[in-house]
Amino acid sequence: MEPTTRTHPAGLFVGLCTLDVIQLVDHVPGSDEKLTSRDQTIAAGGPAANAAVAFTHLGGRARLLTAIGSHPLGRAVTADLRQLSVTVTDLAAESTEPPAVSSVLVTASTGERAVASTNATRHRLAPPADLDALVAACDIVELDGHHGKLALAAARAARSAGRRTLLDGGSWKDGTQELLRLVDVAVCSADFHPPGTRTPADTLRYLREHGVTWSAVSGGAGPIEWAGPDGSGTVEVPAVPVADTLGAGDVLHGALAHHLAGPGDLTSRTFADALRQAAAVASRACASFGTRAWMRGA
Repeated sequence: MEPTTRTHPAGLFVGLCTLDVIQLVDHVPGSDEKLTSRDQTIAAGGPAANAAVAFTHLGGRARLLTAIGSHPLGRAVTADLRQLSVTVTDLAAESTEPPAVSSVLVTASTGERAVASTNATRHRLAPPADLDALVAACDIVELDGHHGKLALAAARAARSAGRRTLLDGGSWKDGTQELLRLVDVAVCSADFHPPGTRTPADTLRYLREHGVTWSAVSGGAGPIEWAGPDGSGTVEVPAVPVADTLGAGDVLHGALAHHLAGPGDLTSRTFADALRQAAAVASRACASFGTRAWMRGA
């Protein structure tokens, strides 16, 4: 089956979905300290979920393959995503346990965030019976490395179907090394440290040696360093007044997936250009509090 048309690309996003409870505070409280937050917002979150939201907002059609469950909080998460036109395939739909909850404190003066979450530790997901069909119906598969068995199955299916794979390397996880050989593009944070690496150059070298064709390492407001088979370089990140950095990397990956979903091989020029456009979207997302406000009027 051929990929769909570039006008409205289809993406399959595989990984973590959480309920994000986000508080805007003057400072992160210390032990036994209570404080009143300036503002709050609650939304579906997680790397794959936020990337799917960004992909859809930019005009794509996103399906999220994840675990949420039927608990009332889980139903609220699913409703939030569906309201944003993300199609949800919940592989834990029968679970009555609460979904993973991310408790997030955003410091008002800097936009820096502190996060506590159980992430994907409560679920061991088996691939769905229709995984091959889901992959064949999309143009690109984005993976955040959570739910490792599911991520590997989706990556294998994408390789068999000739679909491009994009890894969101937020951190090194069990199973990441096995996943890399099935990844076409990896964009990692500065916190992603493969064994024996210390610098972005080390990480880019490691990714290339383990089968990743195109790779990049982001560093917050600093330049994105990238490398590919026919070149390397840096992409500047647009400067904005930072209100909240939560989810910026997720938005970067959702926007990048949108730009990489088209047909044709990547070149140094097209890869750098896609990173540049995705960085502009991610920077815009940092200029407002929460993970949704940036989409209003955009």
